[in-house]
Amino acid sequence: MQVATLRHPTDFDGWRAAARAFRQAGVRPESAAFRIGGEPVGLFDEAAPAGRNDDAFTTPGAFIALAREVILHRAADRFDLLYRLVWRLRQEPDLMRIVTDPDVADALERAKNVSRASHKMKAFVRFRRVEDTDGEAWVAWFEPAHFVVEKTAPFFVRRFTTLRWSILTPDGSGYWDGEALTFGPAATRDMAPAEDEIEDFWKTYYAATFNPARLKTRTMQGEMPRRYWKNLPEAQLIPDLIARSGARTEVMVARPATAPNARLAKTLSRMNRDQPFGDGFAPANLAELGHAVQACRRCPIGCDATQGVCGEGPRDARLMIVGEQPGDQEDLTGRPFIGPAGELLDAALAEAGIVRGDAYVTNAVKHFKHTPRGKRRLHQTPVTSEISACRWWLDAERRLIQPKVILALGATVALSVLGRRVAVSEARGRAITLPDGAKVVVTVHPAYLLRIPDRTGRAAERERFLDDLRRTGQQL
Repeated sequence: MQVATLRHPTDFDGWRAAARAFRQAGVRPESAAFRIGGEPVGLFDEAAPAGRNDDAFTTPGAFIALAREVILHRAADRFDLLYRLVWRLRQEPDLMRIVTDPDVADALERAKNVSRASHKMKAFVRFRRVEDTDGEAWVAWFEPAHFVVEKTAPFFVRRFTTLRWSILTPDGSGYWDGEALTFGPAATRDMAPAEDEIEDFWKTYYAATFNPARLKTRTMQGEMPRRYWKNLPEAQLIPDLIARSGARTEVMVARPATAPNARLAKTLSRMNRDQPFGDGFAPANLAELGHAVQACRRCPIGCDATQGVCGEGPRDARLMIVGEQPGDQEDLTGRPFIGPAGELLDAALAEAGIVRGDAYVTNAVKHFKHTPRGKRRLHQTPVTSEISACRWWLDAERRLIQPKVILALGATVALSVLGRRVAVSEARGRAITLPDGAKVVVTVHPAYLLRIPDRTGRAAERERFLDDLRRTGQQL
């Protein structure tokens, strides 16, 4: 066995040089190995061959980008997997396009895991305030699933530029002094403060904003895995909040509805009368757009709905998820995708590796179209004129968000986004490029899956839906 020694677990340059030398010397994958400096040497191990320049070869840029991500994975065989791909690429130059190939699929999945670990680090790092000789500083302890400290640290530089902070992990540490980002050795938990005086305020805020009516324990644990709880101050509150959620929800349901604000209704009516939305009016921000939607009467739907429902999510979201229209629960609460279809969507997004909180979620039609049946309000599909009338609002959201990818859930949404009718069965499976450069991925609406009575058929369609979501994630 010929062995190449790397300086540290994420030594990409060292691995790249060793892999090139192995390939030039004709060392097959099963005869090549990589170890980290300091690991024991096997009795029959041989040193790796030296590289040379007389037999140069290139690898696709897509592979290099993928390899930089995969090498951050914690699996011990990551170096072997990447070298196996290097070995094959010389005879199979189009290998990276075959996503069904076991090695390629394995590498893509590991890269996705690394990306997910980076997202979790952004979400779950908790800084605590300390005092040192230079004054106030902030220190956090975090245990990432993979080697993502150096990959993710620039995010915290952008977010906390004016603060001095340190992120300590078992793999290495990042330091920002207000001017330069540096990295240091691994740390231990006792090197970070156990708590600070601000923590109680954060717990109070977390408990106050916890909505028991929207609790989905399985989804929450999918987004906030238990492995991170031990380092989250708010995690100690979660079991009690879950235990009391049922009783709190009953109290909320029993509480009488708040009377409508007559002054607000009058103002909205006046806005509707005086504001020509389509003639020179352009909302400057999402808040302004949301207020204007409440007054919209471009079509009859707005007259019968409780309220308009605009989107929610980050202002700079790379992904925009568009549904057809609000349902009964969304109409009452003013929030998109919180009903059964929303619950199914949340679970599917989590399974596909997409964080809903990173996406901007909205609807093509902003009011709930329905017909009364006793005490129930039954969903009705918007007609073309209603979709066209509401397209102005969706276009305004797109201008403000400027997403890279749009996930269109259903034929109605495809019509609104693309401006033409398409069959979902024909459009799914490929990304459609819009004039502004955004990519559109068309799939079924989650409500369609809920209506499939056959369990086998429903499971098969759910897998197709997950494939569409994974394809969407690959476009980001």
